[in-house]
Amino acid sequence: MADLALKIRGLKKTYGSFTLGPLDLDVPKGAIYGYVGSNGAGKTTTMNLIMGMGRMDAGRIEVLDLDHIEQEAAMKSKVGYVSLDLSFNAWGKVDKLISFMRGFYDDWDDDYCESLLERLKIGWKDRISTLSFGSRTKLGLVLALSHRPPLLLLDEPLAGLDAISKQEIFAELLEAVQDESRTVFISSHNLDDIERFTDHIGILHQGSLLLEGPTTDLSEVEGLVVQKNEGGRCRALVDTHRDTLQSLVERGASDLADSPVTLEELFVALVKD
Repeated sequence: MADLALKIRGLKKTYGSFTLGPLDLDVPKGAIYGYVGSNGAGKTTTMNLIMGMGRMDAGRIEVLDLDHIEQEAAMKSKVGYVSLDLSFNAWGKVDKLISFMRGFYDDWDDDYCESLLERLKIGWKDRISTLSFGSRTKLGLVLALSHRPPLLLLDEPLAGLDAISKQEIFAELLEAVQDESRTVFISSHNLDDIERFTDHIGILHQGSLLLEGPTTDLSEVEGLVVQKNEGGRCRALVDTHRDTLQSLVERGASDLADSPVTLEELFVALVKD
């Protein structure tokens, strides 16, 4: 489908006792899609399989209408990828790494790259092994953005970062997606950050996609989940589109008050045993 940046159908991968999928997932073009879940839910496995790192047991992945296996080289030329697992120490210094990476992309933008390095406070001659954790993450983002790819795949890019580093990275990402044809697929277990940044959400739990869709529609979950019950008072997650509050009144509930659900509350309600 021409309107999807990422299309996954029937994806399945088993590692020991853990199984991802079967997974169906749609990421619209121009979306900032938050792929959220607890550690070990399968987020990194999904990212790795998209990038061709590891063989899937079943399924099909299309990236920007390209088969991620049969058209791997063309696909990767259109993707910017950031992962905590990537290490650049072997290149020694930043300038050598950038000189190596730019050779893979005909559309590498030298001026944009230099601007990113300056704004994120990374020096051309900085030794990579001496960069802080946050600076190494920012360097990965520079490499991912500098060829202006139509799709960014970001695997836990905010993990372990301080508030200032997060703000700097968010600022660059928001500027990068001003072009509505550019798509961001970002995985994270930090729900507060994701909720403010994304317009689409997919919630992954123990290898299964529980829910996906526009962030503004995520309150439309059927049913009622009691989150806390003490002293005759309850706190619950309810679907207000199904007249649930009126139903509670008819059953004898009183002194009702409601407030919008947060992504964290929704996530906990969905994955809690």
